[in-house]
Amino acid sequence: MSTSVIKAVSVSKQVTTASSSLTILQDVSLEVEQGEAIALVGVSGAGKSTLMTLLAGLDIPSKGSIELLGKPLAAMDDEARAALRSDSIGFVFQSFLLIPSLSALENVMLPAIIKGEEADEGRARELLEKVGLNGREIHLPAQLSGGEQQRVALARAFMTRPKVLFADEPTGNLDQHTAANIIELLFALNRDHGTTLVLVTHDPQLAQRCDRTLMLESGSLVAA
Repeated sequence: MSTSVIKAVSVSKQVTTASSSLTILQDVSLEVEQGEAIALVGVSGAGKSTLMTLLAGLDIPSKGSIELLGKPLAAMDDEARAALRSDSIGFVFQSFLLIPSLSALENVMLPAIIKGEEADEGRARELLEKVGLNGREIHLPAQLSGGEQQRVALARAFMTRPKVLFADEPTGNLDQHTAANIIELLFALNRDHGTTLVLVTHDPQLAQRCDRTLMLESGSLVAA
């Protein structure tokens, strides 16, 4: 029996405007097994972030099919895909996407509240401590540096113990020491909880820690 948690078959993505059509991804096929850590690498504009958003069900491909945790995403409506993400998926984006009016602690607890679980303040505090933000729990995002905001976003992604974690440049705005700590935390989650990691990264240290590296070039997968 297959243990694939992500399966993409002949996935393409085109964006059409009034005057032209742009192909962002072309005929991409891949499988990711449970507990694997996958790095998506390539130059800017290669289609890495677009592929990640498709695999996570944040967008639908123009052609091809994607299964996430055994569910065909194209057969689900927006509400069903959102419920799947809330229940089983964690995200860390380059732009953080923290709620400006909520404290660091409240931002970390938010996914559990959205999922309908009891807000576990103790776990949220523990996660903030793990990412080096002990004592910063009541600070708003505007009172934190970019690197600190990214660490809040990382702690938030771990809050509901996701089955799959998608991360877009998770160490991009961090100094070398903090980035090393974040990398260790990412792979501790992968190891201890069987969480599958899909990472878009330019960080060679992070890519080398992954089980596999998939290279995108002009919207197509090429040999890494």
